[in-house]
Amino acid sequence: MTANVGGIDRVLRIAAGLVLIALAFTQVVGMWGYIVGGIVMATGVFRFCGAYTLFGINTCKVKLVEQEHTP
Repeated sequence: MTANVGGIDRVLRIAAGLVLIALAFTQVVGMWGYIVGGIVMATGVFRFCGAYTLFGINTCKVKLVEQEHTP
């Protein structure tokens, strides 16, 4: 898995996930709050979103650097 969730996107996902889980815990929303909140928070924590991969979106600014190994 290559990281495709960037900095601000990551913070917003984690915050939104925590809010949804808190709302579900206080019974403001139903059980779906735990499920959706957990998924949203996990995509922020792991910096990978499957939907971004399907649509070719990448908000991560980290570039992979290939290094040549010389013997």
